[in-house]
Amino acid sequence: MTSDEKARLAAEAADELKANQIVVLDVRGQTQIADFFVICSGTSDIHIRAIADRIIERMMENGVGKPRREGVEAAAWVLLDYGDVVVHIFDVEQREYYNLESFWSGARVLELTEEARGTAEPAGV
Repeated sequence: MTSDEKARLAAEAADELKANQIVVLDVRGQTQIADFFVICSGTSDIHIRAIADRIIERMMENGVGKPRREGVEAAAWVLLDYGDVVVHIFDVEQREYYNLESFWSGARVLELTEEARGTAEPAGV
């Protein structure tokens, strides 16, 4: 599975649990950390953990191994690191504070289906 396909799959999985403001940034050529960042928001710590669990489940169903995980306990900013794709799941306050879309403003935004974009426009875009 290509990194593009992994990023889209993560976005679709987040959308299945009604994540908000789903954005996929193509950061190839801007960083060696990853090829894509998937950024989305949840409405509560329970919602954020559920989004993370769904993404992990869908990735594993499609042959992608388990990610390195950070922030699951606090669930204000959960990071799922798949190597070439890094998923950031924020609560609203942390998303506005860190504003990754603005920090990576030179990144190309992958077009997603309207359904997979979540409910509100992303901060800073």
